[in-house]
Amino acid sequence: MNDTIILLDEMGNEKEFQVLATFGLNEMDYAVLLPLDDINELTYILRIEYDDQGQPILVGIDDDEELEYVVEVYEEIRKEKLQ
Repeated sequence: MNDTIILLDEMGNEKEFQVLATFGLNEMDYAVLLPLDDINELTYILRIEYDDQGQPILVGIDDDEELEYVVEVYEEIRKEKLQ
């Protein structure tokens, strides 16, 4: 997957991200994003929600248990793809 998207940070500055993966888990969808402007920055995993028109909206994961579980699942997906 070589898709890139542009998101706004807290200051309204544009940041470009590569979409490394998208996957579904427990009836929710998630996106894994890598910032393109700083290769040393962390990878982000965001929940994909949908507005009234069905357009995707990326939302941070506030629940620590959900985030931990999603990270574990993504790491398993990565391992499977490397084999």
